[in-house]
Amino acid sequence: MDRMPSDHDPPGGVSARLVSPSAASADPRRINDYDSFAEEYSAGTEANLINGYYARPAMLELAGDVAGRRMLDAGCGSGPLFAALRDRGAIVTGFDKSAGMLEVARQRLGDDADLVVAELGSPLPFTDGAFDDVAASLVLHYLEDWGPALAELRRVLKPGGRLIVSVDHPFAVALRNREWGREADYFATTNLTAEWSAGGRTALLRFWHRPLHAMTDAFSAAGFRITTISEPSVSPDTPRELLPDNDSNSRRFLCFLFFVLNSS
Repeated sequence: MDRMPSDHDPPGGVSARLVSPSAASADPRRINDYDSFAEEYSAGTEANLINGYYARPAMLELAGDVAGRRMLDAGCGSGPLFAALRDRGAIVTGFDKSAGMLEVARQRLGDDADLVVAELGSPLPFTDGAFDDVAASLVLHYLEDWGPALAELRRVLKPGGRLIVSVDHPFAVALRNREWGREADYFATTNLTAEWSAGGRTALLRFWHRPLHAMTDAFSAAGFRITTISEPSVSPDTPRELLPDNDSNSRRFLCFLFFVLNSS
């Protein structure tokens, strides 16, 4: 089983390099400032291997038949997952911290799309039990503490509703740290900051990583029951030229980990 690049060391039109803690703390306002390169980031990532043919198809597969279901896309970014869920008949609401990303999403989805500027980990502007399902794809890793975010997502879910999550696979993170020559304790919750470049623009993105047991403990503490843990292969329609070394057999690798959780 191979370790593939994650969205923190992406292929194609986006590049990333690890920066020192001192450089990362020089200007905190620059951290996770997706407004500064929203269009460039979206154009460089949404159709690449790990997003277009791995993470998004896996989320859709786990969601299953969503026709008529009210769904919340948490951290929806520029809206590719929102669009795919809506195409499958879901009634979708999306929120993101970045107004710039939502601007790109609105261009894709239309002026009538239900999009809200809100921050995961803070109180959300939705009523209790408003949604049948929540999709949180590659967004929890921006948070050091998952507790407040999971509590809010559980609040806005109907009893028995589903939370469908994708996160960095902790074993892939451990391998990446080793490749980058970075000493990191697998059992600790740690962060790294990378400078991402896309379309001539750059931004500093900070990610928090935690071991598998810390993830499952956080889900349980928030009142969720794990029903599925998935380590999928890439989509069957992945172009061969996007596969590692153009190898049609390289369809399964360590990158992300997927969960389906039920609220109690």
